[in-house]
Amino acid sequence: MKLNKIVCLAVLCSVGSRMTAQETYPFRNPQLSVEQRVDDLVSRLTLEEKVKQMLNSTPPIDRLGIPAYNWWNECLHGIGRTKYHVTVFPQAIGMAAAWNDALIKEVASSIADEGRAIYNDAQRKEDYSQYHALTYWTPNINIFRDPRWGRGQETYGEDPFLTSKIGESFVLGLQGDNPRYLKASACAKHYAVHSGPEKNRHSFNSDVSTYDLWDTYLPAFRTLVVDAKVSGVMCAYNAFQGQPCCGNDLLMQSILRDKWNFKGYVTSDCGAIDDIFNHHKTHPDAATAAADAVFHGTDLDCGQSAYLALVKAVKDGIITEKQIDVSVKRLFEIRFRLGLFDPVEEVDYARIPVSILECRKHQDLAKQLARESMVLLKNDQLLPLQKNKLKKVVVMGSNADCRESLLGNYNGQPSRMLTPLQAIRERLNGWAEVIYIEGVDHVDAVPENQLKEYMRQSKEADVAIFVGGISPRLEGEEMPVSKDGFDGGDRTTIALPAVQTQVMKALAAEHIPTVFVMMTGSALAIPWEAKNVPAILNAWYGGQYGGEAIADVLLGDYNPSGKLPVTFYAQDSDLPDFESYDMQGRTYRYFNGKALYPFGYGLSYTDFTYSSLNLPKVCHTTDKEVQVTVTVKNTGRLEGEEVVQLYISHPDKKILVPLTALKGFKRVHLRSGEAQRLTFSLSPEDLSCVDENGIRKVLPGTVRIQVGGSSPVPTLATPLKLVESTLKMIGNTHIIDK
Repeated sequence: MKLNKIVCLAVLCSVGSRMTAQETYPFRNPQLSVEQRVDDLVSRLTLEEKVKQMLNSTPPIDRLGIPAYNWWNECLHGIGRTKYHVTVFPQAIGMAAAWNDALIKEVASSIADEGRAIYNDAQRKEDYSQYHALTYWTPNINIFRDPRWGRGQETYGEDPFLTSKIGESFVLGLQGDNPRYLKASACAKHYAVHSGPEKNRHSFNSDVSTYDLWDTYLPAFRTLVVDAKVSGVMCAYNAFQGQPCCGNDLLMQSILRDKWNFKGYVTSDCGAIDDIFNHHKTHPDAATAAADAVFHGTDLDCGQSAYLALVKAVKDGIITEKQIDVSVKRLFEIRFRLGLFDPVEEVDYARIPVSILECRKHQDLAKQLARESMVLLKNDQLLPLQKNKLKKVVVMGSNADCRESLLGNYNGQPSRMLTPLQAIRERLNGWAEVIYIEGVDHVDAVPENQLKEYMRQSKEADVAIFVGGISPRLEGEEMPVSKDGFDGGDRTTIALPAVQTQVMKALAAEHIPTVFVMMTGSALAIPWEAKNVPAILNAWYGGQYGGEAIADVLLGDYNPSGKLPVTFYAQDSDLPDFESYDMQGRTYRYFNGKALYPFGYGLSYTDFTYSSLNLPKVCHTTDKEVQVTVTVKNTGRLEGEEVVQLYISHPDKKILVPLTALKGFKRVHLRSGEAQRLTFSLSPEDLSCVDENGIRKVLPGTVRIQVGGSSPVPTLATPLKLVESTLKMIGNTHIIDK
């Protein structure tokens, strides 16, 4: 008995002395610099321990008191894939449709608060599993170059400027403004030149001109790295110009690390290191592939085993341990900047409680963003619906009562959410009978006898609300779906599934006024609907308040103000080859055809006019900025918000330039009859052009400035309502970015 007590006492003394030693290590001292602490910690690790810390799921280092950490977490539009109930905002493409970068910053900050609360709670419970960390692999700032790409829903649209502004706001909100600690770590992905196809992304080689690379594919990444100071970057699956992106000389070394001086960490996309030797076949085995990725600055392997081969690579002389140290130090620097090794009392964020999850402030932000994301595409005086004039309302369509299509992908789960059907029923309770007709699938045809029964049930309806479109279970990351129009996560056609047009044609034949509510993560071709359906509302995947936002707009409780962040084409033939990354003929910047609904388009229940556009007539190429002022007035009966957009073009340039390019936007709220004078500042970079060598310059010549917003008449190829003027740039060429 005494012997057992002595043994126990010896063990306790041993543990106590070990803990005391851990607490006195220099890396535990918050008063030292992050660099000093990282150097001390890494110096204490064995090679095997270092390599294991370069996997996304890192094991604990018990002898140093370092807990396990899983880097992989998601917060695309709210904390994703967790057992906790969280606030779910509109899918990223819906965020972009709000054109409200200030709101996006608030939203991202609230997401970080919820993420911190979950992390803090999980730490107390010693839960180190996936989706509980503070390193979020968001935002996706790839350019949505082709509407057939299923993951385009995760992006902020087709325009580099809009993507840059929203992405920057998201990063600033997520990472916080504490000078010492990150609230959370953001990650710009997928670097770079990556936007489908999904089925062959593990072996695909993208290749674009130097002009397209710098004019379209890199600006948003540069903004997030250089201006927003994003702490992480994810390299893409595909190869670029023959080299896998995670081991690419130009992208990873010349541009990211050297030109942009990126000091943060780089993670591979999940399985991308394995792709290097299994699919790209540029390297013979895991050891050479892993070593080359580390050479190029890929610090973390989102994978199970590829980087474990680094131990062999060091022993075989392929890479040195000192080179391994560079990556390990970058990774631990992020964890120290998050305050993960500091006492709770040192880190304000470490005290955020779980009570903040789904708090009223976050719910209000989700509701506001859902409302602002709604884009009214057409309205032949049918909307808003008048409650006191409705007796019978028919609601039908594949998304009418579908929770999945509100939540998008990479989503969390809220504790409260109303589908469009539920929200419409709630709003019309006591006003009108709401009949729900089930059975209309997204894609599968409706038998003729069944369609006749639907029309019988719809007889004498004052209005039919058809809630259709597509679903994040049809488009998205490698979705295993092979149906008409969909293949492996991408779409084989941009056309609305024929069954939905069939049903709306039947409603038209019965002379039932119809509102088409379209839920989608990308542009759909709807030429028949655009011509024949009285009202069309694009609602994206609207998050937990998407259903209520739809009801708010339809019934006049909110005046729609969203604008399209992508071009809605009329037909498949408008699109170049899906696998071509050449921007010629793509997006509003290079598309010469007639769009069904153009980029930046979106109607309101009121009218806005533009006047008194004022700007200098002559400027020097070296001027710091150009001031542009314009007056916008609400000339309609209702108060509302307008997104004022500024575009520039270079009509006399002999080099390749966009047809027109967004360079500014402001969201303004105006009462009926109210006018406001707005000022935009154009920097030299805004006025610059990219030459064939990727050098951005301000060139002498004419610059056309156009400012406007919603189009008054929603017909095919209707342009934005614009006022315009020109200025002359004189002087020598001004190089902005070598």
